Amino acid sequence: MNVRLCRNFFHILTLLTITAILHGSDVQADSIQDFSLPTHRGVNWSLREVPADHLVVVAFLGTECPLARLYGQRLEELQTEFRDHGVTVIGIDSNVQDSLTEITAFVARHHLTIPILKDTGNRVADQFEAERTPEVFLLDQNREIRYRGRIDDQYLVGLSRESEQRRDLAIAIEEVLKGEDVTVPKTKAIGCLIGRISRVEPQGDVTYCNQIAMIFNQHCVECHRAGEVAPFVLTSYEDILGWEETILEVIAENRMPPWFANPEHGKFANDCRLSDQEKSLLEIWVQNGMPEGDPAELPEPPEFVKGWRIPEPDQVIAMGDAEFTVPAQGVVDYQYFTVDPGWTEDKFVCATEARPDNIPVVHHIAVYVLPPGSDEKNAQGRYMLVGYVPGSLPQILDEGVAIPILAGSKLLFEMHYTPNGREQLDCSYIGLNFMKKQDVKKILGGGIAINTKFEIPPGADHHTVTAEYQSPRDQLLLQLTPHMHLRGKAFRFEAFYPNGSQEILLDVPRYDFNWQLNYNLAKPKLLPKGTRILCTAAYDNSKNNLVNPDPTVTVRWGDQSWNEMMIGYMSFIEP
Repeated sequence: MNVRLCRNFFHILTLLTITAILHGSDVQADSIQDFSLPTHRGVNWSLREVPADHLVVVAFLGTECPLARLYGQRLEELQTEFRDHGVTVIGIDSNVQDSLTEITAFVARHHLTIPILKDTGNRVADQFEAERTPEVFLLDQNREIRYRGRIDDQYLVGLSRESEQRRDLAIAIEEVLKGEDVTVPKTKAIGCLIGRISRVEPQGDVTYCNQIAMIFNQHCVECHRAGEVAPFVLTSYEDILGWEETILEVIAENRMPPWFANPEHGKFANDCRLSDQEKSLLEIWVQNGMPEGDPAELPEPPEFVKGWRIPEPDQVIAMGDAEFTVPAQGVVDYQYFTVDPGWTEDKFVCATEARPDNIPVVHHIAVYVLPPGSDEKNAQGRYMLVGYVPGSLPQILDEGVAIPILAGSKLLFEMHYTPNGREQLDCSYIGLNFMKKQDVKKILGGGIAINTKFEIPPGADHHTVTAEYQSPRDQLLLQLTPHMHLRGKAFRFEAFYPNGSQEILLDVPRYDFNWQLNYNLAKPKLLPKGTRILCTAAYDNSKNNLVNPDPTVTVRWGDQSWNEMMIGYMSFIEP
């Protein structure tokens, strides 16, 4: 079964918990009492109104949860499948942060006809002991819970299968309809934590206005603002209410902000980690009921450039003449688009920026230069000009530094898309600034340590592959970028200097394909001529790797994410 990553999230995704399925003992026959809630249109809906011989599926949803967005239409499909068999499906939104207007928009976007109810005060969520969105409960004719957990296993954190391997909810429905015990009565729900009303009276000296807002401004708002990749915004006090437990969870698990370098090796200019003090302040603030504080103490909000962040481009190049259609669900293979920018003379690039046309569905962009006569399918014959991942910055080179490109070169756009519940169109693009040849003082070049001849055995949980690069002259190292696919587990850059010394330049002990990060050195590092860079990649091709497409096959080099790659990218300038 082919498995690929899905973003939202991201990029994103970014706010969910990867867990294994829990095949526990039978669910306790918890009896659910009648409840009545208003729909998003204000019409009351009561459990007692459902015919007594019907089964009831209760699904807890959230309008901004990436998984809830993907599974909204799936619930509608299940209602259609089982309606004539006496099954009623309803959705409940218990999030304090979701308004009726937002619920109405969610229903319209996903073309839902099942009732979507608003659980103000979390009363019904508390009765079910529901924790996440989406989380489903199957009630039998006696209104006892026969199944609870996930809908199916197609979507996990940053993972999308071509189709589900087990339709947990549908199987449970079929077994109850037949009068049988549910084979797997409980699975672990995976998703955003339900935003419950805080029961703690706000108190304490740590407030949103005097300390917490600054933390969010520095570490979160770049992506968590309107129109950006993150699934919800964090630009005001009201925005945060309801998300506090999810925020603490992803911070505690070091999933947000996304940064994977081992702090014991190297210093990096773009290190976005929270300090221990910042984490402690957030925990204290939530425990104390999230006091708002005095608005007069609010820091100035960060300013973000609208439009291009490089100077107005000398040339804008789209990935093609037509838009690419991203389906609502499932997986999308890597898409490659070769573009001829019409360069009849050598170019010297001094600034680059890649921009997604449709942010919610663009996982990453990588644009490579194909020199004249090079094969677009040969990774060794191309080099990266510019890339994009959520939160990435454009490249603006120092005065007099440029990237040389030969006349007649073409560009290869590598596009990775992730469906988000609605069919989308995209035509991403890049912008370039050029300088005159006579103004070029230094050249920005790239190096790669690459191995295309490896074989990762079936079931191997720590298979290592190495590759090397040797400095042909004195070079100043600026940036390191490890690249692997779904089985990537860890990556390390080590330098072996001509004088016999050595050091670890970058250690990534927990590689995450969701985030194709560049690691920008805080200070350029001199690599004397003859310095050897050893890159070591580790792969997990076992069944314990939750994002492993197929642990039973031997894995080799390939462009698609169910294949693997082993590349260590480096950026240099001549000193």
